[in-house]
Amino acid sequence: MAEYRNIYFIGIGGIGMSAIARYYNARGFKVSGYDKTPSPLTHALEQEGIEVHYEDNISFIPKDTESTLVVYTPAIPKDMGELVYVQEKGYRVIKRSRMLGEITDGQRCMAVAGTHGKTTTSTFLSHIFTDTGEGCSAFLGGISKNYGSNLLIHGNDVVVVEADEFDRSFLQLYPEIAVITSMDADHLDIYSDIKNMHEAFKAFAGQVSGTVITKIGLPVTSEDTKANILRYSYDDPAADFYASDIKVDECGYFTFSLHWPGGTIENCKVGIPGWVNVENAVAAVASMWCAAKRRGEALDLDLLRKGLREYQGVKRRFEFYVNTPRQVYMDDYAHHPEELEATITSVRKMFPGRKLTAVFQPHLYTRTRDFAVEFAEVLSEADKVVMVPIYPARELPIEGVTSELIGKDITAEWELVERDSVAEYLKSEQTDVTVSFGAGNIDVVCGEIAKTLAAKITR
Repeated sequence: MAEYRNIYFIGIGGIGMSAIARYYNARGFKVSGYDKTPSPLTHALEQEGIEVHYEDNISFIPKDTESTLVVYTPAIPKDMGELVYVQEKGYRVIKRSRMLGEITDGQRCMAVAGTHGKTTTSTFLSHIFTDTGEGCSAFLGGISKNYGSNLLIHGNDVVVVEADEFDRSFLQLYPEIAVITSMDADHLDIYSDIKNMHEAFKAFAGQVSGTVITKIGLPVTSEDTKANILRYSYDDPAADFYASDIKVDECGYFTFSLHWPGGTIENCKVGIPGWVNVENAVAAVASMWCAAKRRGEALDLDLLRKGLREYQGVKRRFEFYVNTPRQVYMDDYAHHPEELEATITSVRKMFPGRKLTAVFQPHLYTRTRDFAVEFAEVLSEADKVVMVPIYPARELPIEGVTSELIGKDITAEWELVERDSVAEYLKSEQTDVTVSFGAGNIDVVCGEIAKTLAAKITR
């Protein structure tokens, strides 16, 4: 990197891109970039001294091709003007995944992969490393609520990364320890079928040098990797790492004992509600245990309990805005049927017998097309469903693919409502526990929804 002074990001506002931009800005490089729309994340980058613009305009690109490295995200259309320009003018142009691979090369990389659960688990792991005093650098797929950032920088050689399966990006990583949380069918516009997706995950496992930690039941075997394979579970004692004596209080917080090979840590409590966060905690602790074992050290149980207890979660992952006996409102990034199922199941366990209203914004036309039936089946577990039009992201419309494609098979009561009208719609609805879901821009209206529902408490 010594030959470059400027690093230019095309799609700088993405959660993964922005972490890398922050990293190189902190190292003294001149960082700038383009994104399609302003957001709280791009505003944060600007406040940190990074120049961001919002129009496809080559005049913003540094003109010195020799001293400028261009990084882009595959979410950018191939015919985007700035991208075409830098490719034709001889700049070195690399994908975000390649850049992350170069950053982690030669370090003790701990990667978390999976079609869901990877952001919370990687953030959990980086927090425990930090809270217990060892410290790590981290490139996260969400904003850690403990640190208010998707980037942590520490002086040692431990780096935690979220390993993204989209576009096979994780195949640029060669971790020492890796967690695989899930391998559900997703991104079928890239992989065509689940067999190809599984092959990509197995190839990723094959690049791990030390230990692969997979959720029990995933089809990763010793034929796929030379690394040691260990399994984790929510509560299955057949796994190498699991929880037992699980109890939940009236606010949805869980206490439990956590087991690993040859040992147990009792009286654990996760700092955020939800049973799925117990499972994520097991995966994070499994990674810590493997790292300590490779160093020939034992875990400090008191510090570990403290790290679990003080974990505050990830913005837009099981994020509570209102939590009272009369009204509950939380927002969650879930955008795949399996993720929705996990969150809805957790909410039902936390608030048994209460009316559940699900607000869902589908993400991508292809994902809506591929999983319409599965989405409908899961959403039918709610008492009322508010469907929002599809967030297209990088895609063009597909004929016949709309939110109604899901809605027509929902067996619960449902309604189609424009995103900006959801808060107003909920004013006249009987609500109790409300959850908004989606990986698009549904979070833009979370504040208004929270105000609407909080106002009902005092009526």
